[in-house]
Amino acid sequence: MQLSIPVLVFLLIVTSCSLPQRPATAPQAPVMPNATQVLSNLKQGNQRFASHMQKHPDQGGKRVHQLAQGQHPIATVLACADSRVPPEIVFDQGLGDLFVVREAGHVADDATLGSIEYAVEHLKTPLIVVLGHESCGAVTAAVDVMDSHQPAGGHIELLVEDIRPAVQEAGTHGSRESRIARAVTANVKLVMGQLTRNDAALAKAVRAGAVRIVGAVYDLHTGRITWL
Repeated sequence: MQLSIPVLVFLLIVTSCSLPQRPATAPQAPVMPNATQVLSNLKQGNQRFASHMQKHPDQGGKRVHQLAQGQHPIATVLACADSRVPPEIVFDQGLGDLFVVREAGHVADDATLGSIEYAVEHLKTPLIVVLGHESCGAVTAAVDVMDSHQPAGGHIELLVEDIRPAVQEAGTHGSRESRIARAVTANVKLVMGQLTRNDAALAKAVRAGAVRIVGAVYDLHTGRITWL
């Protein structure tokens, strides 16, 4: 018996619906580069940015679709909240490339430590960058408060207290501008130490070689980053 075309189409649809469906395969995580490779990537990205030769990678619609399946950032960046220093831009990276934690003065409070701990333990980022910058407002406030012996007031006082040890480390010699510059660098180093001193999980990861911590200072005038 010869079947008509509509009947054949119907039978094909019914048969295909009755077949067992294979479970969707979750996308495999990309191979994570090591800390040395990631640091080289970020250095090259900043060189492109400062030279006005950005590639603007990983910023298209395809990347948006990929990230809906999960994130695999290559580095964690603890940066100041200053609007002039967006990490993804100054490192010429794209969507999903960096796990960024931002707070004025890039202080290492409990919430910051928890965020970084998540990135290291769950996202397996091999590199943590503590990114300070020239003329940091939070550091400047700490310097001025200590000079005037007057409280900053409000919640800014909490930032000042966190940064105070860096200002003390910078010393009192030289001009106000030079003291602020020294305090900016001292604050980056202070926070780098706090990450492992105040968080057992991060300390363990560093000892095991699973993560590396580096410091950096961004120049507002040139766009270039000095690595500490």
